[in-house]
Amino acid sequence: MQQFFKYVSIGICCTIIFGYFTVQAQGGRQVIPFNDHWQFKKGAADYSKEIDFTSADWEYITVPHTYNRTDMQLDKNFYAGDAFYRKAFKPDPAWKEKRVFLRFEGVGSVATIYMNGKYLCTHKGSYAAFAFEITNSIDWKEENILLVKTNNEARKDVLPINQFLFPIYGGIYRPVSMIITNQVNISTTDYASPGIYIRQKNVSAEQADIVVEAKLENRKKTLKNITVQTTVKDANGRQVLQTKKEVAVSPQGMTVVEQPFSIQRPHLWKGVKDPYCYTLTTSLLADGEELDAVKQPLGIRYFELRAGEGVFLNGEKYPMYGVTRHQDRWEHGNALSHEQHLEDMNLIKEMGATTIRLAHYQQAEDMYALADSIGFLIWAEIPFVNSTSLTEGENAKQQMTELIRQNRNHPSIYIWGMHNEVYSKTRDEHVPVLTRELNDIAKTNDPDRPTAAVSGYGEMGRPANLAGDVQGMNRYYGWYEGEIGDLESWASGLEKEYPQYKVMLTEYGADGNIDQSSEILPSAKDINPVSGEFFPENYQTETHIKQWAIIEKHPYILASYLWNAFEFAVPMWNRGGVNARNLKGLITFDRKRKKDSFYWYKANWNPEPMIYIANRRDNKRKEEITHIQVFSNLTKISLSVNGQYYVGKQGVNKQHWLFDKVKLQKGMNEIEAIGESREKILKDAIVWDLVD
Repeated sequence: MQQFFKYVSIGICCTIIFGYFTVQAQGGRQVIPFNDHWQFKKGAADYSKEIDFTSADWEYITVPHTYNRTDMQLDKNFYAGDAFYRKAFKPDPAWKEKRVFLRFEGVGSVATIYMNGKYLCTHKGSYAAFAFEITNSIDWKEENILLVKTNNEARKDVLPINQFLFPIYGGIYRPVSMIITNQVNISTTDYASPGIYIRQKNVSAEQADIVVEAKLENRKKTLKNITVQTTVKDANGRQVLQTKKEVAVSPQGMTVVEQPFSIQRPHLWKGVKDPYCYTLTTSLLADGEELDAVKQPLGIRYFELRAGEGVFLNGEKYPMYGVTRHQDRWEHGNALSHEQHLEDMNLIKEMGATTIRLAHYQQAEDMYALADSIGFLIWAEIPFVNSTSLTEGENAKQQMTELIRQNRNHPSIYIWGMHNEVYSKTRDEHVPVLTRELNDIAKTNDPDRPTAAVSGYGEMGRPANLAGDVQGMNRYYGWYEGEIGDLESWASGLEKEYPQYKVMLTEYGADGNIDQSSEILPSAKDINPVSGEFFPENYQTETHIKQWAIIEKHPYILASYLWNAFEFAVPMWNRGGVNARNLKGLITFDRKRKKDSFYWYKANWNPEPMIYIANRRDNKRKEEITHIQVFSNLTKISLSVNGQYYVGKQGVNKQHWLFDKVKLQKGMNEIEAIGESREKILKDAIVWDLVD
């Protein structure tokens, strides 16, 4: 917890959503962590009626937990099927006049809930939170037994419909909370959303118009007159504004309340430059007490996507240095801690990235809160990916609604993603029609953010394209098709033919095994990306060197997202000498080693002075006369090889330094790159061994 509080001090935003899994009390609301003292058992069975089984048959675990922590990371012979979690608890008698809910942040992939042997509900989808009430199912005199049946088999009616591109880990892999409210409360069960929704209008440095919508419920027998109070505080906790509205909350249905107000001369949220957040708290007041309260981040900002120019934040062009991220890691699966999410974000920040595509699904609430605080712009999406069964439509709509309602208050999110690499032959068929319906859901729930869909092809006119405001395209030139440099003709061609379209390069890159190298760079024709066993790291490096140099010259590409920040599991694959692994990550699966490509982007994106010699792991050399690459954002670089100095030249851009006709001696060669920054000398050194 010490690290948590140390981190929170740099930005108020990240304290908000963390409240779902840290002890908190807001007025009449209690949020209690529900993560300890679970029991777990894997295998098919029917435990829905059998609640008196012995604990000896079960394993005690703590949530987050996955039962695929390692098997899905080794090969395709993983377990997919049923597993069960049970937890006993005794209710506090003080809750009798309250409402009691449970909120699961993520269960893979289909969760069926039983309480004291009675079926309560089912949730389909691994990546969104879900919440439900248990007030009327609690036995107030006895110990209560909660049973959760999970199943992570791929299903045609639940996204994603297969395990081909990434694994569907099973288990209660994100935190669980018990929420206790008064009988008059802000809704907790509107798709597990906060129950209050913030909309920003007419934002400028002079004024921001804000509308807060709150969904209220009343379980008393009679109408209840209350005051809805919304308070805005700055990052130091000082009150900026408070507005009140008298409301009569009906015991029938749901009462929806809107509170409009304006903030004068707001301190804007400016991304990584200044991720300033206010806090906004909506409270329900009656009879001199606070009945309920919900706190949310308020980062005041506005986005514009200008065709051919770029992404603009608060009227200023914003550098879209983008990476993608999958949520799993070696020997942990997807059951990650706050510290692990924070480590990922800090590694991405070190690279100098400013925007993240959280692919291919809704990720942990922790990630969006951290992005608010650090200042990353976030592309958030649902797992309508890779293939279609024609029967996943209802679940896709559900997951789109969950994604937006649960996360729309996060200032970091700038776009909603609807699909990735799914296709139809005409615009009248399933994928384009469903994507248009998803677009309608997005615009209905959040009229102010753009939407996007992604194609794996480079042509604009494909039938599944153009259903959203932005067309994303995944382009793997030099890997799955063509040559590395073909990215230039693709970008130039679209720019000429579709100058008014908004286009993003949503994936690019190549696999690279950090433990494989080749002194002579193979050609694209020498690489077999599907069944090959040799994916040398320096081929990946060359791909990123050349392709970033192309991307930065084309403002037509509004944003680009390299694939991927981290290696991740793909149990169906056996490629590049590592089983069950996508090796396109710039950081290894265990987060312990950074590839050369990581430092290439750090030199280009992170303004902190740095210098790095590439190909350091390719240290067994056979060529006496060679060339050396250095990545640096310094203006002058020199290279020493065994005490002899070489003058370099700039390569594809100002961060790329080439030293040609370098002579090596037999045996060990000491190589040192030297640069100067503000009268401070920076150095990097490696050793190459020239062998016979």
